[in-house]
Amino acid sequence: MEFKKSPRPVPTFKKAGRGIAACLLAAGLLSTSTLALADKKSDTLRMAYDQAPESVDPYFNNVRIGVIIAANVWDTLLYRDPLTNEYVGQLAKSWKQIDDRTLELELREGVKFHNGEEFDADSVVYTLTYVSDPANKATTQQNVRWIDKVEKLGKYKVRIISKEPFPGAKEYLSTTVAIHPAKYYKEVGPQGMNAKPVGTGPYKVAEYVPGKSITLERNADYFKDSPKRQPTIGKVQIRFIPDRQTQMAEVISGGQDFIMHVPKDQAEQLKSMPNLQVVSGNTMRIVFMQMNILDGTPAPQLKDVRVRKAINHAIDRNAIIKNIVGEGSEILNTICTPSQVGCTDEGATVYEYDPAKAKKLLAEAGYPNGFDIDLVAYRERNQTEAIINYLQAVGIKPKLNFLQYAAMRDMIRANKASLTHQTWGSNLVNDVSASTPVYFSFGNDDITRDPEVRDLLDKGDRTIDEAQRKEAYKKALGLIAERAYAVPLWSLPVYYVASKEVSFKPYPDELVRFWEMGWK
Repeated sequence: MEFKKSPRPVPTFKKAGRGIAACLLAAGLLSTSTLALADKKSDTLRMAYDQAPESVDPYFNNVRIGVIIAANVWDTLLYRDPLTNEYVGQLAKSWKQIDDRTLELELREGVKFHNGEEFDADSVVYTLTYVSDPANKATTQQNVRWIDKVEKLGKYKVRIISKEPFPGAKEYLSTTVAIHPAKYYKEVGPQGMNAKPVGTGPYKVAEYVPGKSITLERNADYFKDSPKRQPTIGKVQIRFIPDRQTQMAEVISGGQDFIMHVPKDQAEQLKSMPNLQVVSGNTMRIVFMQMNILDGTPAPQLKDVRVRKAINHAIDRNAIIKNIVGEGSEILNTICTPSQVGCTDEGATVYEYDPAKAKKLLAEAGYPNGFDIDLVAYRERNQTEAIINYLQAVGIKPKLNFLQYAAMRDMIRANKASLTHQTWGSNLVNDVSASTPVYFSFGNDDITRDPEVRDLLDKGDRTIDEAQRKEAYKKALGLIAERAYAVPLWSLPVYYVASKEVSFKPYPDELVRFWEMGWK
């Protein structure tokens, strides 16, 4: 219905494709108790990830591993404590709000970029002026589109002026708005920054082989007043390994020290391995399905609201969470992260699992036998396949196209994707302006284009009054749900598997802080 609101035992294995047994065989561990240890001796943390960033420049990437690299290689003007959510100075030592649109910042002195260039007001002015200009086509334009201009008041003093009152400014300046060296960035641009990245962060890039690996090394000259800790691990080597089973085999054998986004069933079985630790926790990342209703959509069936509602009713979200997604996940009824300022599902239409109703709606829309449709996805393939099974049960027959994120995103933006199994981590920003508007405010990723929804989201983005801001977001989220523009699914917990020699702490923002990690 719709309504408003000790000795190591050999693990046992399920018959389900290439599972842990295949990983153990690949690692040669079903018949031996000899396990490699972490690379503690060479002081190198080895991590594997299944997606490769299209660029290491944080403004031209929005894959999670790129966000992780950016936070370790670059610094931001402010820093938000991930536990208290309090703002403190990072590259800025203090700040004050001059008026509704103007933030004035005093910058730190004596900070140097990895190439020796001095950090000062020119770094801030050039970086933010360049990336906020739509002509320069930053991939993460939504993170800087609020900036009107940046003024230099002195060598270590700047003003950042927003186009409209923007209450989320400090949140963005503390999470996603990295600062580049002005002289170097002006000389090499985004392509050069990708080829030879330069930041001020606790780690610097020692080697980068696009699509293959990146090696970070400790910045011995990292400034002492940073709220980020001084790093202790000497090197971090990240390899981009698309095949999850290969990742698993390597972490089991000791060839890798750290992996994340391990499927629930495999992570639970790895708990029996004496050389590994398994840690899980919920995150800010939300999972949902986009439905393309633009003119020229490859699936014109989606233009009918009855079809979109049928898709919502067809998926048993509770069962998928219980059996596949894992502990810590929670059902979503709106397209935003529950912890974000402005996120609510109050009064929103909720679509309970009801396959009979889904079939009835499809018949009313003229599709009693269902229809074929393309579905694009880029991660959590086991979840995608479960979704496909539920859609098939009501007559909708998806054909899966599983891609790297950048390829999937480009398909969506070119109006070539129909259904999309999507996730979004909001680039660490704990504010609705970093989630819902990305997909519903007429940006590159909006494939519904409802002007009423857009105007409400824009009002929420620029309204200073907290109550009015929340009301605008509430109305926008309600319309998205009522008109079934998307399928909200669940929040995504992350399972991390690491060598027992590694000391680390998971955070809800899904950010791996190498500067906090160490050896036991």
